Amino acid sequence: MAFLYDILLQEFGKRAIAQVTVPNHITDNLKPGFGQRPYQIEAFQRFILCDSEDFEGKPKRPFHLLYNMATGSGKTLIMAGLMLHLYQKGYRNFLFFVNSNNIIQKTKDNFLNPQASKYLFNDKIVIAGKEVLIKEIDNFEEADNQNINIKFTTIQQLHIDLNNTKENSVTYEDFKDKKLVLIADEAHHLVAGTKSGNLFGSWEDTVKK
Repeated sequence: MAFLYDILLQEFGKRAIAQVTVPNHITDNLKPGFGQRPYQIEAFQRFILCDSEDFEGKPKRPFHLLYNMATGSGKTLIMAGLMLHLYQKGYRNFLFFVNSNNIIQKTKDNFLNPQASKYLFNDKIVIAGKEVLIKEIDNFEEADNQNINIKFTTIQQLHIDLNNTKENSVTYEDFKDKKLVLIADEAHHLVAGTKSGNLFGSWEDTVKK
């Protein structure tokens, strides 16, 4: 099976990809100077092209996309930019899960703490003429329709919360009738069940649900 990277290149060519405009709701709302490396711009262009155009080999919705990027190349920045883009397209709720509590804390600083050196957004986020806040939530009942709502968790905790319901945790009910974006960092950790040959009861099984 061909990689989506190659399918887009074959269907549209380098020139067409390079001509895709990265919209202002991304460029104006990221921290000034961020997201300007050519491969970062291309990552945004490829997503926009994949999302907006029909072509042979296009994945079915909901998209399940993997960004294979080196450490330090700006994966979290791409996540931030695409969250802004998806907000503009009507998405408000984001579930961010990783394999380590340490990564969660660093990511929270990147998304929530304007004083952090690696904070990813401009001083004020404005989309369609309205100020948008980045909010951390415990579950999606707390979400509102005006801002970007993010639930941060580990893969392990997500598995526990979804399969052992308790107050103020994420449940399967949270996923009903909601436009929800799942973002996984260090995504190779999601294949625990595949590697062991035992998918049932694994974190991978929880995510697939």
